[in-house]
Amino acid sequence: MKTRKYIPEYLRGKSELFGTVVIASLFSVLFLVGTIPFSTTSWFRLGRSFYFPFTITFIGVSLFAVAASNVIMYKTRNLMKLTWFWYIVWKLAEIILVTSLYTTFAGVLARPDNMGVHMIFLRAFCFAFVCIGIPYIVADMYLIIREQRELIREHDSIDTSQSANDGEQQFAIYDSSGSLKLSVSSSNLYYIEADDNYVRIRYEDHKGELKTFMVRNTLRAIEDSFKESSLVRCHRRFIVNINKVKVLRREKDGYELDLDYEGVPLIPVTKTYAQGVLERFSKI
Repeated sequence: MKTRKYIPEYLRGKSELFGTVVIASLFSVLFLVGTIPFSTTSWFRLGRSFYFPFTITFIGVSLFAVAASNVIMYKTRNLMKLTWFWYIVWKLAEIILVTSLYTTFAGVLARPDNMGVHMIFLRAFCFAFVCIGIPYIVADMYLIIREQRELIREHDSIDTSQSANDGEQQFAIYDSSGSLKLSVSSSNLYYIEADDNYVRIRYEDHKGELKTFMVRNTLRAIEDSFKESSLVRCHRRFIVNINKVKVLRREKDGYELDLDYEGVPLIPVTKTYAQGVLERFSKI
């Protein structure tokens, strides 16, 4: 069963979305101002011109539409998760919306005789993609790289903020060199995910927030270290804390695990590990 590729949660954060819109807006205004002298639609002008109010109106409406779209994306972050496919579709929809606005203004005001509506739309889409799409791509790449660097910097620190209650198991996570990197109680650990030469430990901190800690190690090494614990391998990329599974669901392509934390994606169970997972549930 294929794992759904959801976008990272931080891409829908308030400050991240706000910063992305600001960067795209500034880039768009600078780009459009620079290309106005070469515009084939004479209505698009700045300065002392009859078309100046229409130009400002178009820019204002476009920025409002893009900002509103990102507000909706932020407000719905806890209601639905976005895969990369639908995230890209969402961003393309913003570009198409701005393109449609431009085409409408151009068709009503300029009415160029030598250019049809379809050609105006096509040219406008290319400009909108440069003005909005490229800043989006650059901003997302920056956020992803920044997050990766922050996670890697955590390798040199040990998080011992989670203390186990009496009789509760404590998971000590070591890196490939044998250095202790993380200590977390079984009541706070949710799942572990493989990421190339690293593993991502997803756990709940003392504030009740889901955190990620990255350790340079393999999932097999983690699995071997906690064979007699509540951790169970369910996928080539995932180990879950069986005590955190809220629902075991049988789907068309196999089983899925729904963990007891809002916003955590469904964890797939492949055929290779299905029997082991079912046996653990039968013991519970």
